[in-house]
Amino acid sequence: MQQLLCYTQALFTHMAQTSACNRHHALDQQLCRWLLLNLDRQQGNEIVVTQERIADMLGVRREGVTGAALKLQKAGLIQYRRGRIAILDRAGLEERSCECYTVVRRAYDRLLRDAGSRRLASDGRVRASISPIASLLATA
Repeated sequence: MQQLLCYTQALFTHMAQTSACNRHHALDQQLCRWLLLNLDRQQGNEIVVTQERIADMLGVRREGVTGAALKLQKAGLIQYRRGRIAILDRAGLEERSCECYTVVRRAYDRLLRDAGSRRLASDGRVRASISPIASLLATA
């Protein structure tokens, strides 16, 4: 039950911070936050997603996402090809993102720490789960 409460708290933090971010921060900052949060939940540095899908997730027009993605590409942070975004400079994205990414990331980090998400791999090394949800399911 404690794990479910911790997850609910992290999810509420994520929703509240996203709502505030969408209202108060520039679109390129929102895009950086969105890319980083998605990158945190997968392996690799490439995200398969369309600008239309990102626009839907951020609640903006596709043209706005196109402009923001071009800014990030010109800055050398991402490389955008039809339906694929490769992250070239994660540290640069983190620097350009608003503080909302850090707030949400810390909430999930706390969830993972509290849920005991660290597991021993078959070779005895400690590895962290990719997803908070996967971590909770593994401990249930």
